[in-house]
Amino acid sequence: MNDSSWGAPAGSGRGGPDQGPAPAGPAYDRHQAAQTRPMPIVPDVPAGGFQDGHGRGAAHPSGPLFRDETPHEHPQEPMSSPTPPPPPAPRQKKSAGRDLGAAIGVGVGLGAVIIASLFIWKPAFVGVIAVAVVVGLWELTSRLQERKAIKAPLVPLAVGGAAMVVAGYVRGPEGAWVAMALTALAVLVWRMTEPPEGYLKDVTAGVFAAFYVPFLATFVALLLTADDGPQRVLTFLILTVVSDTGAYAVGWRFGKHKLAPRISPGKTREGLVGAVTFAMGAGALCMEFMIDEGAWWQGLILGLAVAASATLGDLGESMIKRDLGIKDMGTLLPGHGGIMDRLDSLLPTAPVVWLLMALFVGTG
Repeated sequence: MNDSSWGAPAGSGRGGPDQGPAPAGPAYDRHQAAQTRPMPIVPDVPAGGFQDGHGRGAAHPSGPLFRDETPHEHPQEPMSSPTPPPPPAPRQKKSAGRDLGAAIGVGVGLGAVIIASLFIWKPAFVGVIAVAVVVGLWELTSRLQERKAIKAPLVPLAVGGAAMVVAGYVRGPEGAWVAMALTALAVLVWRMTEPPEGYLKDVTAGVFAAFYVPFLATFVALLLTADDGPQRVLTFLILTVVSDTGAYAVGWRFGKHKLAPRISPGKTREGLVGAVTFAMGAGALCMEFMIDEGAWWQGLILGLAVAASATLGDLGESMIKRDLGIKDMGTLLPGHGGIMDRLDSLLPTAPVVWLLMALFVGTG
């Protein structure tokens, strides 16, 4: 090892005349001392932690700076206990989905009008049917124009529809068919007064509306022409309402299996069973005690047929409303929607009841 590393420079002895006393500790020369960098002074760490040259906070090293440095002990925050899961939301009761108070009030009012006109003066009830047909046609054609831009002509439909009901009451089935044919012809001619664009879809919708609303409603007027016509019409109304009520009540309480989820998600198989059960029971009672020469077993068959036709009619209008993208056909009846929302089960049921009544007890 070269002694110059630890002793005086070569050619000079310790404590020579040109030097002062040697410093304590390891020997070094002045030249080396001049090149030795001083130990950097580590400033006290402020309370806010280290900062970089831009005044931004820097992370404190994980360990001590020097071996003899005792790291400051930072008080640890108490470990927070895990947040308990929120209590499960209370199970909500099933909602009827409509204002039952308004629905019951409107239903009672309509029932009073029907019963009064039905048993006081038959032609007055024919007028009630005609008014319901005209309003139903207005709702249907309005929704078609709003949602599908289909302009089914309302004027010939309204006039022909009312005439159809009156012709059925006065002239029987033949009069109803003739009025239906003339109404369809009037729709075709009336639409010719407008540009030809959309003619086919407009007249097709018009003929469909003429058949769907006034022609099917004419069978209610045909029921009324019998000697016990008011009782037959009342039986038809009771069975249809009881079927709807049974389906609603049983389906709302026990319904689990969907009947036609793509068409009407609210309808269930359990509701259909309720409709059949209620309608058959009501049919047996009505045919036994209200219809001349009727029998209870005929009422069972009639109730079963009414439950089927009423359900299909409800599903049919639900299909129309889904295609149109609407919930109700109108807002005329609070709690019910529109007239068409009440006629959906009645319209297809009317010809079924008329036919079975004719088979069981005749048309007289």
